Amino acid sequence: MKSFLVPPHKYEKTGGTWAVADVVYVCSPRHEDDAAARVVLSALSQMGSLGRLPGRLVGNAVVSESQRVNLIRDKQITDPEGFRITVRSEGVDIFASTPAGTYYGAQTLAEYIEYHGRRLPCCNIEDAPDLRRRGFSLDCSRGKVPTVETLKQLIRRLARWKINELQLYVENVFTFARHPAIGQGFSPFTPEDILELGAHCARHHIAFVPSLASLGHFEKILMLDAYKGLGEQPGGTTLCPTDPESVKLIGDLYDEYLPLFRSDDFNACGDEPWGLGAGRSKAEADKKGAGRVFLDFILDLYDLSLGHGKRMNMWGDFPLKHQEIISGIPSDMVILNWDYTPGGEMMGQTGKFSEAGLPIVCCPSTNSWQSHGTRIDKAMKNIDEFAAIAVSHGAEGLLNTDWGDYGHRNPLGVSLVAAAYGGAHAWNHQATTGISKTDFIRSFCLHTFGDLDGLVDQYVLATGDDRYETWAYHCLMESIFEPTSHGRGFCQGKPVIAAVKLSKKKTDDMRGAATKLGGGAACLDAFDAQYGEERRFERIALEEYVLANRMNLAALNRLELSGAIRSGKKPGKKKLTDHERELFEIRDDFQRLWLLRSRVSRLEDNLAGFDAVIAEVRGRIDGK
Repeated sequence: MKSFLVPPHKYEKTGGTWAVADVVYVCSPRHEDDAAARVVLSALSQMGSLGRLPGRLVGNAVVSESQRVNLIRDKQITDPEGFRITVRSEGVDIFASTPAGTYYGAQTLAEYIEYHGRRLPCCNIEDAPDLRRRGFSLDCSRGKVPTVETLKQLIRRLARWKINELQLYVENVFTFARHPAIGQGFSPFTPEDILELGAHCARHHIAFVPSLASLGHFEKILMLDAYKGLGEQPGGTTLCPTDPESVKLIGDLYDEYLPLFRSDDFNACGDEPWGLGAGRSKAEADKKGAGRVFLDFILDLYDLSLGHGKRMNMWGDFPLKHQEIISGIPSDMVILNWDYTPGGEMMGQTGKFSEAGLPIVCCPSTNSWQSHGTRIDKAMKNIDEFAAIAVSHGAEGLLNTDWGDYGHRNPLGVSLVAAAYGGAHAWNHQATTGISKTDFIRSFCLHTFGDLDGLVDQYVLATGDDRYETWAYHCLMESIFEPTSHGRGFCQGKPVIAAVKLSKKKTDDMRGAATKLGGGAACLDAFDAQYGEERRFERIALEEYVLANRMNLAALNRLELSGAIRSGKKPGKKKLTDHERELFEIRDDFQRLWLLRSRVSRLEDNLAGFDAVIAEVRGRIDGK
């Protein structure tokens, strides 16, 4: 079913075609279907057809049936997001029982139009999702905060992939009136930003679910003078769960943040509380166990959440390490069981929660953290396997996560393939799992970027080569002389070069693939020729792929230089000069593309890292 990126459950051709007229009317008597109508109108306009709403009829103009796309309510369709489409030579009907169902039917029809153009094969489509919650979680707390416009553009793409939930992972990036020091220097969201995004999500039938670190990953707040005393350990990342002031602080944050969201669900996080029970709470943990200390604090968060009318969600890693507490978790608390590795241990223990009667959401990842272009094979396997577990365990949904550790240099654009793949699996797992990795990537590129002779596919596969693992990300900012990272602040990386062992064949293969793609001019020129100024969001994504490829190639070059230097060899001046120029160009493009998508946030920390590695190379050129 190449007509669709997200395959429908039932599709059958019925013979004949619908010829798209020069003017087509999308007809519904209900204003609540306006968002669905606009989706179809946009697809028609891209095919050169003038799409209109019936209210724009002029005089006594008569609209023939073949000029109509009818949006019709059918209460016999029991799934609130389900729909039925009939494409006839006389016109098109979308049947659904709710505005959401009509909207997803419109998204499917839009894909069909964009794939087939002005002559659509007649068909019947019947569809409804496998999973009720089909989410995407975006890290906004590791140094990069997207602009509201970027997020609104992303929301429209998520809706196209039938994703109906968005979480923005927040540690400190919100302007809390009672605690104004939190978030300073990180370009935090304002209440007005959250309300604007919530309204935009609602228009596209996406639940905007708040996500706020409430125990672990608290270091950006604990580093502030006013909150240092609340940590479990000095300089640590975890709130002290036995300190009453910790609950009071969280209560203050919830009071300001949670009322901004319409969603009934709330992700209180609670993951990776490193050091819990080893610092200020040690005496209590020795007495009743670290698991119980954790649970008692979580129950306080649960009460705070209920006070705001929210159903608390929580990451599942700590309960899996202390399974004796699972029976004490309230039966209406949703467990977000995460695991980002195919065949991972936590993924395989999902049944521990379902057996306890707890609602669950399975959480794979785009595998983009500590990467320039994602580890695409690992990401797709992880999503596929976890989606199968979600369906077999009767999970509420699938929440696909996108992280940005160590300064969030990974660009948004390179995560879009895995994001769409998660949406497809959450909607129709069985059909999606039957599509090969390369076929899905090809379909994604075709539906998202147009037919550019396979150029984008090559970027996705080359930059997403799993052999770059996480070393390439850190290598870019590591000294080629000493095992030291040049990153600054939250962009500080890990020294890895000395531990990287790649065969010459692997290195040559990776370098060959990266070099073959060149500077991206052919790909960008082909896109511009097809779309001009349209699809700016996708145009930036292509530039991000080009940058990711160049950063991977620079990491390979640094690996080679470091190996030579540490073995006593002296690289030639030309090689060092070429590498310096390469780093300068990457730094400039990195800054430019960051600011096209995101606020300033912690850009300066990343730029300081680039400046340090450039200065180091310049010093060697100058003989210092």
